Order: sequence, then C-alpha cells, then structure tokens
Amino acid sequence: MKQLEPIVALATVPGVSAIAVIRLSGEGCFEITQKVFQGKKLALQPSHSAHFGKISTVDGLIDEVLVTVFRTPSSFTKEDSVEISCHGSPLIASKIIQALIQAGARLATPGEFTKRAFLNGRFDLTQAEAVADLIHAENEIAHQSAIHQMRGGFKRELEALRQELIHFASLVELELDFGEEDVEFAKRDDLRNMVLRLQGFIKPLIDSFQSGNVIKNGIRTVIAGKPNAGKSTLLNGLLNEERAIVSEIPGTTRDVIEDVIHLEGLAIRFIDTAGIRDSQDPIEAIGIDRTFQEMKKSALVLYLVDLSNATLDDVRQQEARLKSMEVPYLIVGNKLDLADQTLAEYFTSNQYVTICAKSKLNLEGLKTKILSLFQGLKPTHDGTLVTNLRHYQHLVETQAALDRVLNGLALKITGDFIAMDIRQSLYHLGSITGEISSEDLLDSIFSRFCIGK
Repeated sequence: MKQLEPIVALATVPGVSAIAVIRLSGEGCFEITQKVFQGKKLALQPSHSAHFGKISTVDGLIDEVLVTVFRTPSSFTKEDSVEISCHGSPLIASKIIQALIQAGARLATPGEFTKRAFLNGRFDLTQAEAVADLIHAENEIAHQSAIHQMRGGFKRELEALRQELIHFASLVELELDFGEEDVEFAKRDDLRNMVLRLQGFIKPLIDSFQSGNVIKNGIRTVIAGKPNAGKSTLLNGLLNEERAIVSEIPGTTRDVIEDVIHLEGLAIRFIDTAGIRDSQDPIEAIGIDRTFQEMKKSALVLYLVDLSNATLDDVRQQEARLKSMEVPYLIVGNKLDLADQTLAEYFTSNQYVTICAKSKLNLEGLKTKILSLFQGLKPTHDGTLVTNLRHYQHLVETQAALDRVLNGLALKITGDFIAMDIRQSLYHLGSITGEISSEDLLDSIFSRFCIGK
C-alpha cells in the first residue's frame, strides 16, 4: 500500500491534563520521530509496541515520553503510525509537534487521519461519520447508535440489497446491447419484487430520521407561557441550579436560556423563553418573537399555566393558540399550592401535569411524563437509526428513483429509461457509503472532525 506524506497533530483535547497524545501517520513517520526521539530504533520495533525515551532538540530536552509504534496495515489509518504520550502541558505538546514538523511532518487538517482510514479501506463513509458521532455523543442512546453504525451495521444492511440491484441493472443494461433482438434478461416481475423489498427496507430508515435526529442532538424542549408563570423557576428546579434569573417583575427573561439534563439515556435540552404577552417594550418584543421561533423548532413545548390567577376560559384560549401553531405541547399547571379548586380539578380531569416549581413539587412526575412521550425514540437492540442529514437526503432520493422504476415497469416503458432510474438509485445508495464520492464531499465531511482525528 502506498503511504501518503507524514502528518502530525495533537490527538487529545487541548489544555492542561495528566497526559497528551500526539499522533503521526504516513510514509517515514518512524524516521521523523527518531530524529527527535532518544530511545530504541523505532523502525525495527514490532507493531503495537511501546517504548520509553526522551524527546530532545538542539535547544535541549523537551520531555520524557512513551512512543507507541503501529505498522501498516495494522493501524487506524492503515499507514505506518506513531503515537507519542507526553506530559499534558500545552507548551510541551506544542514544542514536540513543532519539532516533528521541523523534522519533516506536516500539520494535519481536521479529520485527516479518519479520511486516510476511509481512503485506505479501513471502513466505509458511514462508519467514518460514526466516528465523529461517537466523539460527540451526549447520551447513551446516541452512543449506542454511533457504535452500531461504526461497526458496520448500516453498511451491511444496505450492501446486500445494493448488490442485488446492481445485478438487475447489469441485466437491463445487457438488454440494451441486444435491443434489436427483443430479449429480456431481467425478469420484470423479479425486478419489481426486488425493488419493493428494497423500498420496504429503506422506508423505515427514512422514517427513523426524525427520532434519530432528536436522539443525536437532544430533545429540544421549550418552556413557554405567560410572564410570571414560573418558567425560570421551573428551569432552575429541573437543572438543580440557579441558571435563570427569577423575579416577580414581568418581562425579566428577554432572551432564550438553554441547558441540558440527561434522563434514562436521553438528552433533554430545556430552553427557557420570554413570557408571551403584548408588549410595547421593543427589547421584550424581540424576546417574545424568539419565543415563538423556538416553539416552532421544538420537539416539545412545556406550556406553563399559572394556576394562582388563571381562569378556565384563559386556559382554553391558550391551548387553542397552541393547537393553531401545530407544535407538540404538554400543558403544565404551576403553583398548585395556590390553585383554585375548580381549575385544579379541570387539570386533573384532562390528565395535565400539575407542579409547584418553587418547592419542586412533582418535578419527578413531570420528567416521567416527558420521557413517556419519547419512549418510541429508543431503537431496538440491533436496530439502525438514521441520525445523519446527508444519509437521510440520499435515502429519500433513492426511494424516489425506485418509485420511478416501479412506475416505469407498470407502464411497460423501454429498458433504457428503467436503467436510468436504477442508475440513479444506485448512485444515491453508493453516495451514502462512499462507493461514489467526490473530493469536495469528502473535504466537507471530514472538515467537521477535530484536528488529530
């Protein structure tokens, strides 16, 4: 395997730590490291072996380190690679990287190590993207979804059906070579059944994107309601800290305040917003407009009603407004300790949640209710969730191309048009896993990775 030019980067998070790890990969990385490493001759050492020594330059000793050797093809990039573990001082790490660059390495671009792993066949594009998802996973379900994808679950499920489609495409293309002889190599009933089978596999993946996107990015839960309904108090109670300013003066919250808690593996992203009312204050009006924007983007609106001064008609009007916005919502009655009995009974009969945010009464019940609304988001043990917008878009395009194939078969159109739609579906399937890719696409995907990965 031909190796590319040597690259180097910090593989651990920048900042002070116990240790830092510097990664090199590419042709001549052993020799480059040896120029600054005082210890065993690295080029003679077996793969996956670690060696103690010192990193020095003409200016003197930089640090005592542990150097781990990885030989092609048994490394992450499938190239010769070195990992240097040093003390976690940013100054030390910077000096070692600088010394390695002076010795002949180049500073890696974001995601370049993973890009090389993909180009060298370590994994397909979905698995490479799963590496980034794994690094950024904020909850257990996102973690498990990324692990499943990184291990090739998505790839395996697509590949078998894609190969069958390639087989039919080749038969249809072969028919075109014998166009004047009116032969049929691809049985139309078999092709139709195969397309239906492929669509039956793709549709659940498309349908899973909404859930997958929520799991990956957290459940956006907007806390909304009139001024002084107790929104900021509720946010503080849910987070167990004084995150938002609480005041009896209406209009205190003028911008969105956001924070996350984790409940049973799900990240709930709570967003406190400005109270909804007619306001002549231009700054407050901007905050209220942002409240409506956040509500429209949310996966759930927790709409707080102040039970101490609301009326039944008022509650019904507020709920009618929520319905007209067509957003998922949960009405929550706050200040239960001060509630009118008629209003409290109305909330109970409608199975609304009632709390007292100030004393944290029934906040656990509220969390349980929120979780119950999103239980369906949890994937099965071996299920695949689509969490990547790029994958989703290509799956939608694949499904549309396959619809055209079925329509063409029903209308008995000529094989050249059927072949065109099959090629389109294959193009989009191949774009997901990276069989079909452009340099611009790869640059865009891997530029989102951190440097050193």
